[in-house]
Amino acid sequence: MPDWKPRNTVRARTLRREATPAERALWPYLARSRTGAKFSRQMPVGPFFADFLCRELQLVVEIDGHSHDVAPERDASRDAWMAEHGLTVLRFTNADVLRNVEGVATAIGLEVERLRGLKGSGRAHP
Repeated sequence: MPDWKPRNTVRARTLRREATPAERALWPYLARSRTGAKFSRQMPVGPFFADFLCRELQLVVEIDGHSHDVAPERDASRDAWMAEHGLTVLRFTNADVLRNVEGVATAIGLEVERLRGLKGSGRAHP
């Protein structure tokens, strides 16, 4: 499991202030634990900032825009680092969220249930 660093408050505030419309649309579902887990926004995880992080379940939710299309190798490298450190990453596009935010929230909720089931069974999750 990665070491959780103290929040880089200045950077986190900047990222929250500059949140994409998709991130802003999804946040109300994650902020009030409507998916069944507590999430934080723009959390430092190792050398990265996660769009949304559930520490309890080591679940990262990323909302990808155009910049991710341009350099997909960065996402692959980032996902590999997170997997090596015991984190599960769910990725959605901005379009996915803007077209169907409730569907995205449901998918996150299903992953929360799956990870809780693995946690309860004593099995490690990928």
